[in-house]
This record gives sequence, C-alpha cells and structure tokens, in this order.
Amino acid sequence: MQNIKRQLIKIGALLGALFLITSCNDDFMDRYPTTSVTPEVFFSNVNDLKTYSDGFYGSLSSPIADLGTDNLAHHNSGSTIDEIMRGGVTPQNAAVWSWSALRNINFFLENAGRVKGASATDVNHYVGIARFFRARFYIDKVNQYSDVPWYGKTMGTSDLDLLNKKQDSRTLVVDSIMADLEFAAANIKPDGHKSTVTKWGALAQLAQFALQEGTFRKYHSYLNLSGSANTFLQRAVSAAEEIMKSSKFSISNAGGVNRAYRDLFISLNLQANPETILFIDYDKDLGRRRNAHTVLDYEWALSQTLMESYLMKDGKRFTQQADYKTKNIDQVFVNRDPRMEQTFMKPGFQAVNASTPQRLKPTLGGYNQIKFYPEIADMISWEAAYTDAFVFRYAEVLLIFAEAKAELGTLTSQADLDRSINLLRARVGMPAMQLGEANANVDPVLQAYYANVKGGNVGLILEIRRERRVELACEGQRYRDVFRWEVGERLADQQQGMYVKGLGAMDVTGDGKVDIAILESAKDTGPIKDLTEEEKKNISLYYLKDANGNNTSIYLENGNSGHIMFTVARDKKKTFEKPKYYYYPVANSQMVLDGSKLVQTNFW
Repeated sequence: MQNIKRQLIKIGALLGALFLITSCNDDFMDRYPTTSVTPEVFFSNVNDLKTYSDGFYGSLSSPIADLGTDNLAHHNSGSTIDEIMRGGVTPQNAAVWSWSALRNINFFLENAGRVKGASATDVNHYVGIARFFRARFYIDKVNQYSDVPWYGKTMGTSDLDLLNKKQDSRTLVVDSIMADLEFAAANIKPDGHKSTVTKWGALAQLAQFALQEGTFRKYHSYLNLSGSANTFLQRAVSAAEEIMKSSKFSISNAGGVNRAYRDLFISLNLQANPETILFIDYDKDLGRRRNAHTVLDYEWALSQTLMESYLMKDGKRFTQQADYKTKNIDQVFVNRDPRMEQTFMKPGFQAVNASTPQRLKPTLGGYNQIKFYPEIADMISWEAAYTDAFVFRYAEVLLIFAEAKAELGTLTSQADLDRSINLLRARVGMPAMQLGEANANVDPVLQAYYANVKGGNVGLILEIRRERRVELACEGQRYRDVFRWEVGERLADQQQGMYVKGLGAMDVTGDGKVDIAILESAKDTGPIKDLTEEEKKNISLYYLKDANGNNTSIYLENGNSGHIMFTVARDKKKTFEKPKYYYYPVANSQMVLDGSKLVQTNFW
C-alpha cells in the first residue's frame, strides 16, 4: 500500500509541476515545460518511464449511458449534441480546445530515449503506451472536428509557425493516429495487468478506430474519401482477428444465461474475467470509486426504440407482433432476449438497499436502466461504487470483426458468424444468427431506420447493427455509431417511453397492486375514484398539467393514452442538419489570437 501511495505521489508531483506551466498560459497551444522536473534529471531509468506513463491512465473513461442518443428516452441534463440540434452551440460560445494532455505525452516521447542502460524493447514498450494515448487524444479531436492541427512535438515560444498553423487534413491526422496505434500494437508487451495497456489493448483500439474510420468514410460520401474506406475496414478485420486467434480471451458465461451478461458490469474483479482486455481498476480500500447508482431513475431512462431492438427469445423480431406498439411495461419483457432484463428494469426489481420493489418514474419515460447498477448497499450513494469498468472487452472485438467483414462483403461463411456474433448470443441462450436468413428476410423496421444501407448485404449489416446496439447498450458507443453510419437524424427523433393504456392507476412492480397513477391534473381524480383510501394513500401520483393548467414535463402520445412523450422534445424540437452537426465548431476566440491561421470547421 505504501509503495502504491509513494508512486502516486511521485506521479502527482511530476504532472503537477508540468501543469503549473499549462495553467499559466491561455494561448492556443501550451508552451514547452520548463520546470524543476527536467529531462536530464527525471528520465534516467525504465522505472521513470513507467512512473511518467502511469499518469496517462487518468484519461481513460468507461461510460455508463448513451447520452444524447436514441438509446435514451429522456435525459434531464441534456447533452452537447442536444444543444447543437437546438441551435444552442455556436462559434461564439463553443468550447475551447485543451492541449495540455497532448503536451505531456509529446514531452515524454521526446525524452524517453534519454534512459540509460535499458533495452530498446523496454523503452519502446513505454513509447508505445504514450503513442497509444496520443492516438486516443487525437481520435477524440477527429471525432469532434475532422480537421485539426497535428502536433508531434512540444512547442517552444519560438515555434510560432507551428503554434499558429492551420488545421491539418483529416487524412494526415488519421494516418498519424494509425501510425501511432500500429507502433503501439507492435511494441507494447503482450503480458501485464489488464488495468494497463498491453499489446491486446492497443490492437483493440486499432480495430475500433479502423472500423470507425472505414465506415465513416464509406457512408459520408461528401468527404470524397470512400475510396480508402476498405483499407480501414480490412485493418479492422485483421486487428480483431489477431486478438481472436491469440486464444487469450473468451466470452464470459459465468452466472448462466440469466446473470452472465449483467454480472460483467457489476464485477469487483475484471482482472479475472476472460473477456477483459483493458479495464479501470476501482478499489474500495484505495478510495478509487465512481458513480454507478445514478443509472437507475436518476436523470435518464431508456427508449422505446432500444427496447424494440431486442429479439424474442426464440429469435423472432419483437416488431413482428401486431400489438408490439401497445404492450404495457409487463408485457414487453415476456420471452425476450435475456439481455433486455439485464439492461432494462423489469417490474419487480428491488434495489439492494430497498425494502420494496422499485417504482418507475414516468417523468423519465419508465424504461429504467439497471445495467451497471450495483448490488452492494454501500455503493448506492454519490461517488461510492467500486465496481471495475471495461475500456475494451472481447465482445466488442467480435462485433468489430463481424461488422467490418459485412461492410466489406467478405462475411460469406456461417463459420465467421459462429465465431463472432453467435458467441454473444450463446452466452444468453439466444438462437444463432443464420447467414442466409439475415439477407433473405430483411427486417423492414431496421431497413427504414437505417435507410442508407444498400446492396445485397443489407440484411446482414442490419442484423449486426441490431446485435451491436443490444450488446453494447449504455456503454457510450451509440453516439459514434450513429455518426459513423451517417444517420444523425435518428438523434433528432422524438423518443418515447413506455406505453400507457389510459389515465389512472397502474401496477408497475408486478405484484398485482397499483403503484402509480398518471392523471390529467390534481383536480381530475375521476380515473382513481374507485380505489380504496389505502390504495390512494400508497400510490405515487403524476400529472400532465400543473396547478396552473400548464404542461408538465410529460404528455401522452394520444392525449389520454399512448406512449409517454416529453414536452421539451415537442416544444423545443431538435433538428439534425447534415453534414454540419456531425462536427463541433471551433471557438471564435481561438481563431482571433495573434497570428492564428485556424479556420472554422467545415460546414460551420
């Protein structure tokens, strides 16, 4: 424990000293670090490389929701993309770029070679880790702006041409990212604790980004880069396949079909999980904790369209049923893919710190999220969870492999599905996807949802997208998926919550007793007049109008029945302007600095 604390103190002192320079400089690019932590003093042995590079891990994150996407019915706090679609983000108020993390990485890369007495293998291992994190830094920038300045070195005050240069092209920056990831995959050692970057984590990042860039170029034809899309898709396949052929990872089935999936996201020890490629190691004793309880009935709930994506347990589509749009909260869970009730809160769910089943809040839509929700009582409070969190898991690698091959048109054998998608289905006892059936029986609902998918492989691509949406729900992937597939309009859809058959009381916990009531207003008690006094005392009441007759936050699709809808989505409609809203604007304040050659993001 003391060794860990001393190591953390050393990292903090180093990066803190570097940060002092950053914090005193508001220029477009942070200046070269000149502190007491000098290259000559610090970079003396391999352990110094480890100490410095350990500071990069703070940038890793593991989302617990798909904020701003069609996977959420409603989110009380909104998101940046919501603000963009409502016209609330402009070049005048756009966020300013921060480059301090990049400067620290480049500083390391420039000085790692100073180490004496170390093998090239050991030095290149840590150089690979730094380049892995530089790639991730720039992946975020490309995702937001497309064209950005590429900086492969720290800037001194005399480097005015570099400091003030115009953005580099997407192709140059992406090629530089790929070069960093290729170096990382070739030089980072394959063995190590899974909370540190290994060769396999670098390959997973390479596969993920290659799939993202390949599909982005394929579907965003206005970029005139579609000719190079297949090169990226082929690299996504080969990187994923290298991980698959290593036999170091497998799909975790511990807990059986009704627990294995959920248990992945509430684990105290992902190091021991065969699915783990890279994870964030939260720890109760060391005070490394996070929020996880906020997924349930706090600020958001899941959407009708996500719920509809889950197949029936026999592999048939939920949307094939004539009444699929009018099923109540109990009925939608009947005979579904088991991942649904391990992601959505099924009536009867009871939190570990509660004495009664959880009552849903219709103000969020009703489809509560339980994925990531802890099952240990002392985690059910702010920043209290110490469950570990995936950065990369093997399931995503299998999805990357299948999607990239489908987009290339090279997924032509049942064997490829059986070693990828069908391993995920087998974990939860779902029937295997059949190659011939996918293309012969195209889902019309999915085809309308992703209308730009064309060609003879449509059905297979759509079914793989369904599998990806279901398997990776709430893991922060959906936003980039919608963008790379060039279907941003899906983010402007007015999302729906659960179906309500009519105003009045209803049972939402599955115990046969009424729990909540939705009424027009506090005055309109007719729908609950036949309840006993005891029932009236115990139900939670929700209204469509407040005491002054004003609309509340929700309304029903058909007035007094239908899906729960959201007033803000109706009254402040979102519009997705293509291709403009696939990117963020550059802040005007950055472009007016003396000597700056920056230009505004394309389409803004």
